[in-house]
Amino acid sequence: MNLFTDIGHLVAGAIAQLQSKGTLPDGLDLGPVTVEPPRDPLHGDMATNAAMVLAKPAKMKPRDIAEALAPLLAEDDRITTAEVAGPGFLNLRLAPSVWQDLAKDVIAKGSAYGRSGMGQGKRVNVEYVSANPTGPMHVGHARGAIVGDATASLLAYAGYDVTREYYINDGGAQVDVLARSVYLRYLEAHDLSVDWPEGSYPGDYLIDVGEALKAKVGDKYLEAEESEWLEEVRTFATDAMMDLIRTDLASLGVVMDHFFSEKSLYDTGLIEKAIEELRDKGLIYRGTLEPPKGKTPEDWEPREQTLFKSTDYGDDVDRPIKKSDGSWTYFAPDIAYHYDKVSRGYDMLIDIFGADHGGYVKRMKAAVSALSESRVPLDIKLIQLVKLFKNGQPFKMSKRAGTFVTLRDVVEMVGSDAARFHMLTRKSDAALDFDFDKVKEQSKENPVFYVQYASARISSVLRKAAEAGIDCTDDTLRAADLSGLTHDLEIALAKKVAEWPRLVEIAARTHEPHRIAFYLFELASDLHTLWNAGNDDTSLRFLQEHDPAATQAKIALARAVSVVISGGLGILGVTPATEMR
Repeated sequence: MNLFTDIGHLVAGAIAQLQSKGTLPDGLDLGPVTVEPPRDPLHGDMATNAAMVLAKPAKMKPRDIAEALAPLLAEDDRITTAEVAGPGFLNLRLAPSVWQDLAKDVIAKGSAYGRSGMGQGKRVNVEYVSANPTGPMHVGHARGAIVGDATASLLAYAGYDVTREYYINDGGAQVDVLARSVYLRYLEAHDLSVDWPEGSYPGDYLIDVGEALKAKVGDKYLEAEESEWLEEVRTFATDAMMDLIRTDLASLGVVMDHFFSEKSLYDTGLIEKAIEELRDKGLIYRGTLEPPKGKTPEDWEPREQTLFKSTDYGDDVDRPIKKSDGSWTYFAPDIAYHYDKVSRGYDMLIDIFGADHGGYVKRMKAAVSALSESRVPLDIKLIQLVKLFKNGQPFKMSKRAGTFVTLRDVVEMVGSDAARFHMLTRKSDAALDFDFDKVKEQSKENPVFYVQYASARISSVLRKAAEAGIDCTDDTLRAADLSGLTHDLEIALAKKVAEWPRLVEIAARTHEPHRIAFYLFELASDLHTLWNAGNDDTSLRFLQEHDPAATQAKIALARAVSVVISGGLGILGVTPATEMR
């Protein structure tokens, strides 16, 4: 059930009537026609832009179209008034019974309320985290993991077939550095003294890995040359780090469907195959690039390179795919990886990248567009930095990593639920301040607490109704008379509940799960406002001990709110609270 969609169908039907009468021409594109809440609630309950967007193709004045639509819409029992405003805006007011009975429909649908078939089962690959397997995950990875996981859940909620994917960056030189660092811990496990070179990974998290390597191979590598142990230790260390990463992610409730190894692209022909695909399209050539911005001809040495003609697909410049020594650039395996994803039959790709990948956006979109012949869209979301605070001061040191705060540190300090919700209280492309004290603060200023408090309050009133002997099971609430819900605050809460299905589709369409967190805070605020009004006006209290019928009506509304909070928190990966501690 989506009330805005239902009224949208009503508008479309009225347009069809005008077309049948010859008032409007046939063949109009109704795609741009929307029904949404008006910017100013005083203007009505819903507004449609139908007259404004149809005026030009119909060669009519917007107001003339609006005045023709208004009486047709007002014929529907759900519409009390259809008012034309300004040059042709059409504002609608709905009958109180629409809002009163909404709670019944929400309770009847239960967890299905708000779910959408918008995705039509289309296959989406969401790649996120993809941290180098060289150590524990830090707080920046935590934000990327949460945004990616919530995006995947949101799309699944909206009817897409979603795959959560992690790209293991195990093909570069940093994994060799990891192997050498583990080898030093291996030597320490044999009570040997070592010197840590600059650029190595001296964190305590590798102590156990060095011990495990000793347990596996004994003293086999103590006197061996690096060439004898590097490959095996590299594999051993990468596997150990991925086990650590999986554990870190699990502490946040993040479970991947698929892990893809960068190393699998090398020496298997996959990179060559992807580049050959582009070559067949006439997009690979030998050429010389212009000097980068800020460089002058004097300090720039032009050289012929193998280039991808990414400018054909919206990039600023063409991109090198081979270095002067004949080895692949970092871009080449990225092309091959996305070629593999396209080949797996996905209808859409989403990459969640760190802010430092901003320069990769246009080139990757160009590559995917070229490889899929513009069939598969790629959306890249950049995750900005997280600034940590504790007691009002910057918080930087980690117990385990030595140089940064780990994902596990955050979860241990505030819990997975609080961490996940708070990380989604800002758009992903905006920097986020994460204050450990405020995240645990029990006040309206803390959105995590405020939404959980609303959930707990609803659970509390349901328990109290049961203790008072008032039947508030879902079957009873669905049959309750809700015509007594007439106060402005009750109607306002019902209206906010009605926005949920529409909000889900907007958030899914834009791949922006933070919209869910924003909406839940607003919904919780409306619930708390109504609850607190009962302190002065006892008729607004959810529990009317001497009037079971009134209690059932009011709790039906609260129960509808809890259905939406549960669904929204589920998308965010947060467990609803049944009581506050």
